Amino acid sequence: MHPTDDEIRRVLTSARTIAIVGLSDKPDRDSNEIARYLRTQGYTVLPVNPMVPEILGETSYPSLTAIPPDRRVDVVDVFRRSDQVPPLVDEAIARGVPVVWMQLGVSSPEATARGRAHGLTVFEDLCIMTQHRRLRIGPVGAGR
Repeated sequence: MHPTDDEIRRVLTSARTIAIVGLSDKPDRDSNEIARYLRTQGYTVLPVNPMVPEILGETSYPSLTAIPPDRRVDVVDVFRRSDQVPPLVDEAIARGVPVVWMQLGVSSPEATARGRAHGLTVFEDLCIMTQHRRLRIGPVGAGR
């Protein structure tokens, strides 16, 4: 099931903080490029990568559950293999994150069904940056 433009627009205009699971500290990686783009659009990006302590000047957390509870997370953007998604969706459910967004090439019917059964909005195999640009959403707080 493909999301409608209205669904994507609703998520991207209401979100403020995006936790990127699998964010690389290497500037030439897609996850890093997308994180930098999202920051230029006014989103707060929280890196989730247990291998490095800091990415793009932000503390990198080893897991979603390690992000302090007082840090609101609106979207979990996943740059991990598809077989690693189910536990991430469980963490998003436990934390109360309303949206899980799986990047291009990432898909998990099992995790998607479980997330949706718990009321989450779940996107699969879709680039958040491409959709943001395509829909011409504009920066966070810019008259939205």
